[in-house]
Amino acid sequence: MEREWKDQLYQEFARIGKCLSSPKRLELIDILAQGPKSVEQLAKMTGMSVANVSQHLQTLHESRLVRFTKKGNYVIYEIAELSVADFMVSLHRLSEKQLVEIQRLKNEIVQQHASMEPIPLEELRVRMEKGEVLLLDVRPKDEYVMGHIPGAISIPIEELEEHLASLPVDKEIVAYCRGPYCFMSAQAVEILKTNGIKASRLEEGVYEWKRYVEYSNVSLPGDA
Repeated sequence: MEREWKDQLYQEFARIGKCLSSPKRLELIDILAQGPKSVEQLAKMTGMSVANVSQHLQTLHESRLVRFTKKGNYVIYEIAELSVADFMVSLHRLSEKQLVEIQRLKNEIVQQHASMEPIPLEELRVRMEKGEVLLLDVRPKDEYVMGHIPGAISIPIEELEEHLASLPVDKEIVAYCRGPYCFMSAQAVEILKTNGIKASRLEEGVYEWKRYVEYSNVSLPGDA
């Protein structure tokens, strides 16, 4: 009886493992961790067809990793709960630690961007308290609305060059996006530096900031 129970238990665990065996499904979860998205938005962001995205989302939904609502003619997906994002971050950290190939790929990206050296989150907190830096969220506007680091202003990366004149000249700009494997912030820093604006990159995103606040019992200016 106990053997049968364990077999059934691990069979259920394996459902999640099989669901996550697709690189595209992992990417979809990472994107949805930033906020709800329509199938059409996800197709554009991942370079897949709407049909392929829908098929992957159906698999994720069957494993209870995502959920959806209907808004007019659109189907809007989001992660089922925060523990899904927690799991993905743990997967990223374990993979980067254990797999040399991931370390190599990350180093290749770092070498392509001279602006990739990040500012630590603790240093950011101290400097924001002193009013020395302006935090810039370069993700799409809808992701900023769903949640952002307190004190940050929103200028999506594709709009940054249009708004350079509105940025202060007496503060360093710190750009952030979706976390360690998102490089919109590096692109933003390069744009800012090219235009004579002092800038640096925050490697962490909203998720990492929330966990930082939770574990260190600190806050940033603008926290409610």
